[in-house]
Amino acid sequence: MTDPTPLDTAHAAMMADDGDDAARLRFYERMADVELFMLLEDEPDDDQVSPVLLQDAYVLVFDRIERLAAYVGHAAPYVALSGRAIAGMLDGQPLGMAVNMNVAPSAILLPDNAMAWLRDTLAHTPGQVEAKITRVIPPKGLPETLIAAIDAKLATATGMAAGAWLVGVEYEGGSRGHLLGFVGAIPRAQDALVRAASEALMFSGIEAGAMDVGFFAPSDPTVEKLSRVGLRFDLPQMEPLQKTPRMEAPGSDPSKPPILH
Repeated sequence: MTDPTPLDTAHAAMMADDGDDAARLRFYERMADVELFMLLEDEPDDDQVSPVLLQDAYVLVFDRIERLAAYVGHAAPYVALSGRAIAGMLDGQPLGMAVNMNVAPSAILLPDNAMAWLRDTLAHTPGQVEAKITRVIPPKGLPETLIAAIDAKLATATGMAAGAWLVGVEYEGGSRGHLLGFVGAIPRAQDALVRAASEALMFSGIEAGAMDVGFFAPSDPTVEKLSRVGLRFDLPQMEPLQKTPRMEAPGSDPSKPPILH
């Protein structure tokens, strides 16, 4: 028996208690973040893909390529994309996702309205404010669900920053809050890191505004305060670049997702 996947674990927790909203949110968060293999009718043609449909209402996706192979029983074309990318592809289509059908304990049908909810949730854009930090203190009172959600999100943020610290802060004017401070973030990754932090809040069921996000250069004097009192999150770093060229699969460029047809 193979080890359960993150999606299996999240699905089991959701199914264990129909009234557990937090578990349901975590399942959808995993759906958005994991790589899924979508079964196709034919090999991709440039940016065009033709998914196999179940009951003319669901695209078939699997969270392991071995599961797709077990479902089909023979070699078959597919495209590998994140769950959020597939949900985005389905925008404007009356289609849901059939996940791990007949091959895993996490088999589930997610209808088109569930995909619409996921798209709307992922499309939430946090606002920007500027405030002067007057004091940095240890974080206090945040639920473990949020800590775990941040850890899971940042585990996929490879090479985006040198590290991150969660701290309590006091701002000029007397207001207090919590801050997730990223150190040495590459500029083009800042929007993605803000989005990851925002999604950690949303999918943890925590009210908006419970945590701010800040970016600091390694030489910023605030970094010493963050490291002294904060809860540290280590982001995975890039492996040395491979010199061997590779083929780009459809959907590899986030700005050019494959098109259903």
